[in-house]
Amino acid sequence: MFSTLEVITTVAVGLMVGVEFSVAFVMNPIFNALPDDSNQQAHSHGGRMLGAVMPFWYIGSLVLVTVWAIAGWRQGGAGLVVTAGALLIVSVIMSILLLVPINNRGKTWTPENRPADWKEQMNRWERYHYARVGVIITAFTLLVTALV
Repeated sequence: MFSTLEVITTVAVGLMVGVEFSVAFVMNPIFNALPDDSNQQAHSHGGRMLGAVMPFWYIGSLVLVTVWAIAGWRQGGAGLVVTAGALLIVSVIMSILLLVPINNRGKTWTPENRPADWKEQMNRWERYHYARVGVIITAFTLLVTALV
């Protein structure tokens, strides 16, 4: 049963990392290569779509890691799991304080109502997102290391 928890948790966090990595290094470069109106609309649509799913994924991953840390407290690798959980907490805090406010604005923009500095705001979101991706990749790496 404990092994199943470890695998489910690692897969859930790994898939989350894959989605966020893809946003940073695949989708955003594609969006940014589009003309301004299409670029902004793609970012807005992505913000609405992923903004609806990712909070549950981040919190769900954190809950799974917490359960793993508690259930495996006396197991090898517990310190790695606790550290991964702390990093996931950092990623949630980063999301709430830095990324979500920009995303909440951006997902309502259209070519007619977007602010003059919309590109600067999207660039700021991308910089914060790169940092968050680094944090969750590190957390995922720690979980994989704890498995082996």
